[in-house]
Amino acid sequence: MLYRHLGKPIFFKMDPEKAHHLVIGGLNKAAFVPGGSAAMRLMYGVPETADMAVDLFGVHFPTPVGLAAGLDKNAEAVGGFSSIGFGFMEVGTVTPVGQPGNDSPRLFRLIPDEALINRMGFNNEGAEAMADRLKGLKQRRIPVAVNIGRNKSTPNETAHEDYRKCIRTLYPYGDFFVVNISSPNTPDLRSLQHGSELSKLLSEVKEEMAVQHSKSGKAKAKSLLVKIAPDVSDSELEFMVHTLSEAGVDGVIATNTTLSREGLTSDKAGETGGLSGKPLRDRSTEIIRSIYRQTGGKLPIIGSGGIFSSQDAYDKIRAGASLVEIYTALIYEGPEVNRRLHAGLRQLLRRDGFSHILEAVGADHH
Repeated sequence: MLYRHLGKPIFFKMDPEKAHHLVIGGLNKAAFVPGGSAAMRLMYGVPETADMAVDLFGVHFPTPVGLAAGLDKNAEAVGGFSSIGFGFMEVGTVTPVGQPGNDSPRLFRLIPDEALINRMGFNNEGAEAMADRLKGLKQRRIPVAVNIGRNKSTPNETAHEDYRKCIRTLYPYGDFFVVNISSPNTPDLRSLQHGSELSKLLSEVKEEMAVQHSKSGKAKAKSLLVKIAPDVSDSELEFMVHTLSEAGVDGVIATNTTLSREGLTSDKAGETGGLSGKPLRDRSTEIIRSIYRQTGGKLPIIGSGGIFSSQDAYDKIRAGASLVEIYTALIYEGPEVNRRLHAGLRQLLRRDGFSHILEAVGADHH
């Protein structure tokens, strides 16, 4: 209620990117103020419950709802986001070398559609800066996934080198890693999702993960996931999922933003970039359902795209997602959204006779 009546009216009068920086800065500072994290947990935290905690990718997730990549690009506010009810978060997308991204304005609110369009273009401070920040964190309340991409100036032929550099720099600091080949805002990036380019990229990235694991001296290797786009045909998706399975990746995030503008009513609908929020909900759920069906549920899925209610999250879980992520809902609904999603999911589980969230994964297929 506090956000809806106080925070949102102020933020929504501001330029979207300025509001974004204000929130990241505020969460960063709040985590360093004595008692700040405790106060945020009191207001917005979600207590861990046995029926909702998930063990996956060799990692313990206190709740199944995470924060998608793109909001905390430089790992500036991990402490803050860890205190407002998320079960995990992605930081990034990070590239080997810092880059400014695309020209402003590059972030737009489509208020009637409860959506956002962004064409940020992987603006970030680079892998070294992120490594320094993650290294400096005293404690982590939730798992942190590092989402990695290629620099805009790097051609696809040598893209694997950028991904390898990111892993080399950040391997000690991520709990798991996500290969982003699906942002629509870096020229030609999405073509890495298809054909032999995808096989080559994944074999290079897996090799670097193995090298860094052996250097770490740890018994447990870290997991590698791939984030895919919703704008693919059935046959493209089938081939992509086959390639991911063959490459031995540990999971998939479905999905990134869409280039589709179907059904939008906002006057900002003509802006170029990736669309997130409610209009993406059904398509991302459909992709999850297809991946689960094709792999017989053997390739774990994190569902992302258009989750605003606990029913939205539950639909993705029943379609085959073991975990889910939000982004746009946080902008529109505020940090109260996590408690609401958690409570609603628990009710839906009980209604359907499930004693644990994982029992509901893929239930629509059985």
